[in-house]
Amino acid sequence: MQPYCNTLTAYNRFITREVKIGNLIIGGGRSVKIQTMTTTDTMDTEKTVAQVIECIKAGAELVRITAPSKTEADNLANIKAALRAKGFDTPIVADIHFTPNAAEIAATIVEKVRVNPGNYVDKKKFEQIEYTDAEYVEEIERIRERFTPLVLICKEHGTAMRIGTNHGSLSDRIMSRYGDTANGMVESAMEFLRIARSLDYHQIVLSMKSSNPQVMVHAYRLLIQQMQNEFGESYPLHLGVTEAGDGEDGRIKSAIGIGTLLEDGIGDTIRVSLTEDPELEIPVCRDIVKRYNGRTNERNSTIAPITNLNYNPFEYKKRVSHAVVNIGGTNVPVVVADMSQLTSITADSLHAIGYVYNEATDKWNIEDAAADYFYTGNESVDFELPGTLKVIVQHTRWSELGNDKKYAPLFDSDTFLTSGSKSKVLNFVMLDAYSTNTQISEEQLLKIASDDTVVFCLSSQLQHAMAAVRRMFVKFMELGINNPVILITDSKGKTTDEHLIHFATETGALFLDGMGDGICLGLDEAVYSIASKDFGKVSGRNYAQNNSIEQFLNATAFGILQATRTRISKTEYISCPSCGRTLFELQETTAKIRKVTNHLKGLKIAIMGCIVNGPGEMADADFGYVGSGVGKITLYKGKEVMKRNIDSEVAVDELIQLLKDNNAWVDPQ
Repeated sequence: MQPYCNTLTAYNRFITREVKIGNLIIGGGRSVKIQTMTTTDTMDTEKTVAQVIECIKAGAELVRITAPSKTEADNLANIKAALRAKGFDTPIVADIHFTPNAAEIAATIVEKVRVNPGNYVDKKKFEQIEYTDAEYVEEIERIRERFTPLVLICKEHGTAMRIGTNHGSLSDRIMSRYGDTANGMVESAMEFLRIARSLDYHQIVLSMKSSNPQVMVHAYRLLIQQMQNEFGESYPLHLGVTEAGDGEDGRIKSAIGIGTLLEDGIGDTIRVSLTEDPELEIPVCRDIVKRYNGRTNERNSTIAPITNLNYNPFEYKKRVSHAVVNIGGTNVPVVVADMSQLTSITADSLHAIGYVYNEATDKWNIEDAAADYFYTGNESVDFELPGTLKVIVQHTRWSELGNDKKYAPLFDSDTFLTSGSKSKVLNFVMLDAYSTNTQISEEQLLKIASDDTVVFCLSSQLQHAMAAVRRMFVKFMELGINNPVILITDSKGKTTDEHLIHFATETGALFLDGMGDGICLGLDEAVYSIASKDFGKVSGRNYAQNNSIEQFLNATAFGILQATRTRISKTEYISCPSCGRTLFELQETTAKIRKVTNHLKGLKIAIMGCIVNGPGEMADADFGYVGSGVGKITLYKGKEVMKRNIDSEVAVDELIQLLKDNNAWVDPQ
């Protein structure tokens, strides 16, 4: 048994308890269910019912509605009655923060209630309080006293419950003892779970959400380990990355966090939290879960089991590698652009990967998200390159070109071992991890790795490719191989979202565990041929028509590195998905803030609809823009209020001024 899943070398579903939510059962190895949350005012029954129906028609199997007070909780009865009268029996979930009385009302009406242990009884005032053991026990008893009535009501009415911990809303009490950690998230949920179990109530789902996929993944793994150690069983898990944002960034971040866990068979229901209309979350959820629903457990005889895990899956630590030129060591991961399917490569082609040639000045302008290498197959380049860029070509073509400064060769493992013509500076060696026809012995691996100029390029033809590549990393660690590794992933998807999810899951899962010194993304040859006809239009995204596939692949690679916090190349937005508590037009405001701040590389800006999702939910944001009343905004620096209750019409300008006052602003070029 692995520390948090059944196996790390093949797909194998982790089985949890069954939980009944109305007419729906989750857990127990059933298919992964998808859900979303409404954005309407809960007191507007007609609009809320209409939006719930839209979500159900889009494919939602559960729909959550906010109930911030007893008034909204009472109105859930009207919403549910209207839905049932229209023939919809999809379970409804009440979302509760701060108000136990609202939860107790909702539990008598809807099929499931969600409570946040960080603010159900405890408070968050950003106060550091030292507790003695006796005082801490007293606080637990206070929670038991306030939480028990809800548990008993849920038992009586057959209502399920989600204990939903959020990284950013850990209480002052938990923070004082555990800090801002995944361990603190786990203990926050376990306190409530222990109380429920002591009352023989088990209709419970748990979640460990964070806007940082790394923290989120570690928290879920630790939660499983803790439940297994303490109870010998696990409850169903609701997966999600909170405040993921919108567009490609939101999809990439969500797929990395959710997909990393689903790859290991973990997860029973998911929600993708996008700053978009809720029905638009559902197709993304469906694209994620269809990779796993209906999939049988695998056993692969070509992959040896892991007897001793030589890295810690509960904390981030980058795999040790030595540097080859600018790859590996302490360097940030490099991006390799695959341009081998272009019919010709000119200076203009490089615009798609971040390099713009100015003919008047005879200079290259290099963007923050500019690829470090590009692969051309057998094609040479007949123009002068920017000084920071190098071309990778097939080794036979490299031998003909004889230019170590401009070109680097790519070998397969057999050819590298037998070739008499190699670069003295940098050699790339492809390895297909554990595919049956491409096995490589330990002796061969060690011989290749003994050459300090070698950078391995890892991929796998197996269906469960991520696990195969991860096993090869473990093999490298077992053998003491420290050469840098580029992660190679091709997509056979049909849509842009399918590509994003595939790339983010296959590579993001490895980067979160510290594995990978670079990334190279591509499309399957047949897919590329179809997509190249009009990729910019059919993608529904803002890509230029010329070389738009290459532009998309380059942006996605940098997006994955940004989301895994391994290479920062742009502004990061921690943006909540909106709900009935939101106090301003979130999507419009997010777009407005993004437009004026997207040049501030490395800055993290949180955009939160209400006080529930801020300031705590902002977690590690540098600055925050939080709804504090109808048409009113409060601005934060970190967790400190800087400007309170500003008119929303001038709040974006005030945010810019706050950035300037704190030396975080540079004028756009």
